[in-house]
Amino acid sequence: MPELNLHHARFAFAAPTWAALPDDGRPEVAFVGRSNVGKSSLLNALLRRKNLARTSGTPGKTQALNFYLVGEAEGGPRGIYLVDLPGYGYAKVSQAQRAAWQRLIGRYLTERPADGPLRAIVHLVDSRHEPTALDEELFEILRGSLAPRVIALTKADKISRNQQQSRVAALKRTLAGSGIEVPIVLTSAEKREGIDALWRWIATFL
Repeated sequence: MPELNLHHARFAFAAPTWAALPDDGRPEVAFVGRSNVGKSSLLNALLRRKNLARTSGTPGKTQALNFYLVGEAEGGPRGIYLVDLPGYGYAKVSQAQRAAWQRLIGRYLTERPADGPLRAIVHLVDSRHEPTALDEELFEILRGSLAPRVIALTKADKISRNQQQSRVAALKRTLAGSGIEVPIVLTSAEKREGIDALWRWIATFL
């Protein structure tokens, strides 16, 4: 667990465009994944809140980069940002809107300086299924990022222990075939599984 006071966590602002990104120098940890993978639920679990990050039954609800300021205290640390990116590839919006989101996501992940604000990327993948074409598209986009990353396999409580290990092994093989080697953490927002392990990776990157 990093030395962050999670009692000090709040929604800071939404950045719908590149120009709206902050330039205050705070470290940023990005959370990205295809729509309905459970980003908001995982963020709430990390922050020990029920509904700080906006969850919805409608995939694609996040329509900007949402910045959550964590650990800032008066007279103390300036905190870090956890950044909730729009669900990648959500189909039930206009093609123009979807293309604009994906351009912004891709630019943020690959052009936001890793030696500056963007310190780490958490790529969420649904543990219940094989990686989709959209997951694989994100794997390729993230090749262009200099920021270190970790994969969070979400909703792990929905499958058996044997299935969990099989998913991890299969994903490692898939990534190895593309020359990618990154940490993989099984997580469950509902059961709080893997939350401390994910924080440890984030702390390492910070």
